[in-house]
Parts: sequence; structure tokens; C-alpha cells
Amino acid sequence: MADDHYLAMGPRVALRHFSAADRDEFTARARESVSLHRPWLSPPTTAAAYDGYLAKLREPTREGFLVCANQTGRIAGFLTINNIVYGAFRCGAVGYGAFAHAAGRGLMSEGLRLAMGYAFGALGLHRLEINVQPANERSIALVRRAGCRLEGCSPDFLFIDGAWRDHERWAITSDMFEAA
Repeated sequence: MADDHYLAMGPRVALRHFSAADRDEFTARARESVSLHRPWLSPPTTAAAYDGYLAKLREPTREGFLVCANQTGRIAGFLTINNIVYGAFRCGAVGYGAFAHAAGRGLMSEGLRLAMGYAFGALGLHRLEINVQPANERSIALVRRAGCRLEGCSPDFLFIDGAWRDHERWAITSDMFEAA
């Protein structure tokens, strides 16, 4: 796999930014993964929704990454860093999702670590926050494996799948990442 458009590469996956050319594959994977994602998240499943999502990811306070399998180049999942604030805060909020065909294979663990390295390196952030619904055991296991610490719970934190959902607040700093 050529690495000229990848931001970071690991043994099994690589990260790259979203593009308009990814619309068909991304939305097909999102449609195949609806039962995996609900009620945790709702990635775009139509061309129009993808185009809106892509436009938001181009805002200066956001970064979006596709996690691609090295052997095939297929999209295995996605990660976003939202609400990026620089200055004294240097923080962003991470969101992510695996696609059904790639779930449970450790690809998102590798992709999350690559995205963290990019955020703490190229983006110059100091802290990443990840908010997870308490019943989402797979996501909690992912953030634990990534070295994040549980900092508390926020009731009615995000409006997802038609309801205000409680979320556990997990975080990692650049120092914690380097120590791991």
C-alpha cells in the first residue's frame, strides 16, 4: 500500500483524512454497521449526509481520520477530534466507530493509538477527552487499552439516537501517552 497520503502507519492500519472520494465506501460500510453502532452513534449512511459530515470535518476545530487496513486499503473505521481548542487548553474531544466487517479485530485500538500520536505530535494537543456511554462495554475496553483514565460521569451529556445519554468521561494527556 502506498503511504504518500497517510498521516500515520502502524503494523495493520494507517490513518488518512476523509475525502469526497470515500463517500460510497464509507456510507456502504455505515449502512452495513447500523446494528453495531446503535444506540451509540449514527455515522452518515447517505451521500448527502456524508457530504455534510465532510464539510464539518473541514472546520478548523475538527480533524477526521479514516482507519484503513494496510493489506487492502479498505476503510475499517473512523475517528474524529472535535472541539479542538488551542492556547492554554490544547484539548480535543475524540469520537470513533469501527465498521462491522472490521470489528473485534483490534484495528480500532491500533487506529486510536495512531490518532493519539498524531494529535499529540502534529496537532500539538496536550489532552484528549473521550466520552462513552456507560453500557458501551466495547468502547470502554478500547479507551482502557489506549491508556485513558476515567475522570467521572456526565448525566444527560449528549443527544444521541433520540435521547439525552449519560456518558463516562475518559481522558489521556500527552505525558500519559508517552509513558505508555
